[in-house]
Amino acid sequence: MGFLPTLNAVLNTTAAALLVWGWTLIRRGHREKHRRVMLAAFATSVLFLTSYLVYHAQAGSVRFQKTGPIRTVYLTILLTHTVLAAAVAPLALITLTRALKGRFESHRAIARWTLPIWLYVSVTGVVVYLMLYRL
Repeated sequence: MGFLPTLNAVLNTTAAALLVWGWTLIRRGHREKHRRVMLAAFATSVLFLTSYLVYHAQAGSVRFQKTGPIRTVYLTILLTHTVLAAAVAPLALITLTRALKGRFESHRAIARWTLPIWLYVSVTGVVVYLMLYRL
């Protein structure tokens, strides 16, 4: 199971790239491409969450070993990441459901919040991985 943290970072990186691509597509008016890319982002995040839960069910909690100011930076990033990660799952589900039902006005209204939170969670997930396993 030692490969799962790296896989999780790859999945988070992929999700972040897909989110930015999806945002770019909708800004350019490419609705169908946007839909496909955002479904891929959602699927990638579901794969991430599954892999993350499997890993931590086996490995338990992984403690950050560094001390000093870097520990404070890590814990601050981890705290904001964790709080927002708890919010992103229901936000993404609601946003996706509204789009699939064709409720585009309410989809847009919540997507304005979902996208930056989801993107932040994906990027900080990679930062947490790098700090925890590569620093």
